[in-house]
Amino acid sequence: MNFALILFIALVATGGVWLLDVLLFKRQRAADAREPMLVEYARSFFPVILIVFGLRSFLVEPFKIPSGSMMPTLLIGDFILVNKYTYGIRLPVINRKIVQLNDPQRGDVVVFRYPADPGLDYIKRVIGVPGDRVEYRDKQLSINGKPVAAQHTGTYSYVGNGLNYVTAMVYEESLNGHGHTMMTEPGKPAVFPPQVTDFPFRENCSYNADGEGFACTVPAGQYFVMGDNRDASNDSRYWGFVPDRNIVGKAFFIWMNFDEFGRIGTRIR
Repeated sequence: MNFALILFIALVATGGVWLLDVLLFKRQRAADAREPMLVEYARSFFPVILIVFGLRSFLVEPFKIPSGSMMPTLLIGDFILVNKYTYGIRLPVINRKIVQLNDPQRGDVVVFRYPADPGLDYIKRVIGVPGDRVEYRDKQLSINGKPVAAQHTGTYSYVGNGLNYVTAMVYEESLNGHGHTMMTEPGKPAVFPPQVTDFPFRENCSYNADGEGFACTVPAGQYFVMGDNRDASNDSRYWGFVPDRNIVGKAFFIWMNFDEFGRIGTRIR
């Protein structure tokens, strides 16, 4: 569902009804005649819709986390806020950037439109920026030939798909000097080659047939993203790079979780 388009249509409809009444129909009514109910509703709802549309399009947009691919950073049921202007100002609905501000950086948690189906919103962590050589072998991440520091901090258990009980190893990883948590499952390969699709710029990547790992060079205007739950994430390893035009914004805040109130007010790192 394209909620931005729905809001835009509602904005145009209510504004149009109100404007037509001011310019045309109001003049034809008697001075003591009651305002039509349609016009009354349009006049009441237009300012509200305008404020919501403006805030959602240019400042912040709420999202709900639907899967566990970003565990332990983000949990299923987290309601998050996404900064819409940090990477630039885009025209709503058509999502065309008109003002360039900052570029996504390694370590940023971003919401983006899934390249294979732009109607779906995904959330992952930026691992590689344009020009980077990203390697992931034997669960060790390297950027431009330099291993990314990762310190084991404990374990994390959760119920996975099929009601399987999963215990993963948790690490504190550092990208661009900023730490975040991620986790892997012992015994699982770094990538499942049969699941890799024929994505744009596929020639920039090479995969080990046994699932030991892969290496990708990020093209200009594209980004390489992965989930923090490394072995349970459908990400750039499988469907390729995220074009800059698909990026919605940077996730920065958890404002609600009805199952775990202690997560309310948590900053996303």
